[in-house]
Amino acid sequence: MWFPLFWQLFTLIIVFMCRMVPKTQKRKPAMKITDKLEVEIMSEPCHNMIAYLDPEDKLIKYKGITKSLRESRINHAITHQTTVYKSMIKAFWDSEEVVEIDGNEVIRGRVNNLDVVVSVEILNIVLQLVDDPDASYSVPLKCQRGCLLRMKCVGDILGNQLNKSSLTLRYKFLLHVMIQCLSNRRSGYDVADNDLVGLMVALVLNKPFNISKYIFANMKENLGRTGSATGGSKIGMYACFL
Repeated sequence: MWFPLFWQLFTLIIVFMCRMVPKTQKRKPAMKITDKLEVEIMSEPCHNMIAYLDPEDKLIKYKGITKSLRESRINHAITHQTTVYKSMIKAFWDSEEVVEIDGNEVIRGRVNNLDVVVSVEILNIVLQLVDDPDASYSVPLKCQRGCLLRMKCVGDILGNQLNKSSLTLRYKFLLHVMIQCLSNRRSGYDVADNDLVGLMVALVLNKPFNISKYIFANMKENLGRTGSATGGSKIGMYACFL
């Protein structure tokens, strides 16, 4: 009699143990990065930023500065949304070179078997900056520091970089837009170098400043970095402008 009882008990134990073991769920195979859409891959927040300028003036604390930016000549450059394709950006930065065409310095890359040329003049037209071709793309440090004092900046105005947290709220927002939308920073999005601070000061004081030359100079600097456009320190810079 004990033998059938033994097998019944043994069977119950097996069934109970099977129920206790968690069922393995079939997992979907991991999506390879190559399976993603090119737009998904390249739409990196840090290099495809556009500014929200509160068109209905609902944000009272920012009302003055957002209105000024909407009416400024950088409005198109910082608000125009562009679809970005990784393959094209990578092809450009992996093939770029600085050459001279008709006496003007340009950056030339190869995309889909076509030459893509970027110049100061082209940047000015595409970004609708209305730059004065004879204007400089720098502001004297003395002028910068005087303006920062008038802005009630509490940071180190004598240093090579300025942290946006040292400015009052409205100017902090202005510098934030400059860093995110117009600078060539790869990291550390809280600070701006003297050239970018100069651009901010020029906008505040309505001084001549060639923004196209500033962007072109930053693009040239990127050429000197080692590595590919995606794997090294040479990144997909100014993706939305390209």
